[in-house]
Amino acid sequence: MKPLHYLQETMKFEVQTFRYPGNISQLRQTHVAFSGSPRKHPHDDQKVILVVDPYSRNTFYYELNRDDVAFVEELPNIVNDADETVTVVRAWVRKGSIAVRCTPFRVDDVMPG
Repeated sequence: MKPLHYLQETMKFEVQTFRYPGNISQLRQTHVAFSGSPRKHPHDDQKVILVVDPYSRNTFYYELNRDDVAFVEELPNIVNDADETVTVVRAWVRKGSIAVRCTPFRVDDVMPG
């Protein structure tokens, strides 16, 4: 039986930062900050992927609803050995919203605890 869907590489995209919130302490009471490299969701325009530490061997990503992101701050970019630049942002996500944290791993005989 052939699989119905194949894994696809997600493409990076530039994030337009929102206007700086007037009261940062109020934002901290109602939102949580997540940092990573933003990527377009492969098939849902209403979601965004945030890859944490994209050059690490043990990376993972968050899948967030766009409507739950109130504010995005640009952070210093990361440059790899091949001089490729990766955009990094801090996304403020509304507390209580539903998100997905995905940790890819290679299936092997011994799984880490």
